[in-house]
Amino acid sequence: MAEAYDLVIVGGGPGGYVGAIRAAQLGLRTALVEREKLGGTCLHVGCIPTKAMLHTAELVEHLKDATDLGLTVGDVGVNFAAVQRRKTRVVETLHKGVQFLMRKNKIDVFIGEGRFLSAQKVGVALADGSETELQARHALIATGSAPRSIPGITIDNRRILDSTGALALEQIPKSIAILGAGPVGVEFASLFRAFGSEVTIIELLPTLVPLEDEEVGQALERSFARRGIKTITQATARSAQIQGERVKIAVAKGNETQTVEAQYLLVAIGRGAVTQGLALDEAGVAVEGGTLKVDEHLQTTAAGVYAIGDVITGAKPFRLAHVASDEAIAVVERIAGAEGHPLNYDTVPRPTYSIPQVATVGLSEKQAREQGYQVKVGRFSFQPNSKAVIEGSREGFVKVVTEAKIGEILGVHMIGSSVTELLAEGVAAKYLEATVAELGAAVHSHPTLSEALKEAALDAMGRVIHS
Repeated sequence: MAEAYDLVIVGGGPGGYVGAIRAAQLGLRTALVEREKLGGTCLHVGCIPTKAMLHTAELVEHLKDATDLGLTVGDVGVNFAAVQRRKTRVVETLHKGVQFLMRKNKIDVFIGEGRFLSAQKVGVALADGSETELQARHALIATGSAPRSIPGITIDNRRILDSTGALALEQIPKSIAILGAGPVGVEFASLFRAFGSEVTIIELLPTLVPLEDEEVGQALERSFARRGIKTITQATARSAQIQGERVKIAVAKGNETQTVEAQYLLVAIGRGAVTQGLALDEAGVAVEGGTLKVDEHLQTTAAGVYAIGDVITGAKPFRLAHVASDEAIAVVERIAGAEGHPLNYDTVPRPTYSIPQVATVGLSEKQAREQGYQVKVGRFSFQPNSKAVIEGSREGFVKVVTEAKIGEILGVHMIGSSVTELLAEGVAAKYLEATVAELGAAVHSHPTLSEALKEAALDAMGRVIHS
């Protein structure tokens, strides 16, 4: 007989395992099915290993100015094998932590391929070759996404890489071309350039990080140019041919086509939902445009079957681990009948760990105007910020987009050192429907980078102090 559970979750990434923990807290008997390792793409071949390597890259960038800081360190070199080993240690430490949390919360974990036998039953082909069936009063699909490519370019993870292949490289590339200037593309561009690679970015749209505020994308392109990263915007890669140890990419820009050559090509144009093998038809779950159709409560077309994260169709334009986690919590609280709240997509933080970092929440200036708001903008550069001067990280700015009449904060956009850590204040302000007057009145400690947020708010009111 199938084991009976209140909730069966398929997918053990940051959506699935967080949902499982919340379900256990609410007293639901919970099973978690994961085909590879707990933590999913984010922990093993995504967010975490990338940021571990980027931390080293940021230190390399700082140590280039070691003499100015009063340090004597000699020539700064990169031991890439050691970087990879450290990345592996970081991932394994966090992986063990997730495994511990499953045991602590008495969640039954099944490592294997899950598939629906019906809306209330999940079959699991276990890693040891056996099979089992799980009876599910409710089910949650959290299978995430995987890198995708475009016609004419085939990823082989030898010369033409996806993000997983790029993380597995054993040597620093002498040169690498990157197709796509979203978060994945600009993060890898920053990483490899800091390690000494020649980097070229090819982007279809007019600016880097094209889903963010235009000023931020333009500033990032200028910063990349200073670091020696070449960018080709408003361009399309038509084909990529491997010739020996090189890749030749045909790049169309306007009416002209040029050839970009590099040792490797990284394809970073986006991700597609992972749905294969789930037997969704057996559960009555509808697929729309390659993703799962859900209602406002994240329920699929099958009663009692929910879906969250990268695998769903929805209004949210960003695939982010923390979105999946909060969606899972909202679903589980609904299933358990607990008092909860739906995720407010307008207040989702969007961090990009490029060098310099990009961090945003809410509407860009252009989006706010297109939605009919009367807009006022406040800006403050890090150039005069005391902490930025101390750290030698004066590049970048804070931009606050506000509604002109009452000063409601519509968006916060930042580029600079450590701005991904500053973003939480902007998120809290927007979530609480704060005004620039309130943000500007809040006392910010000195000297900190966060003072730039206060100054940007004051600038929107014509009251900036240090500019």
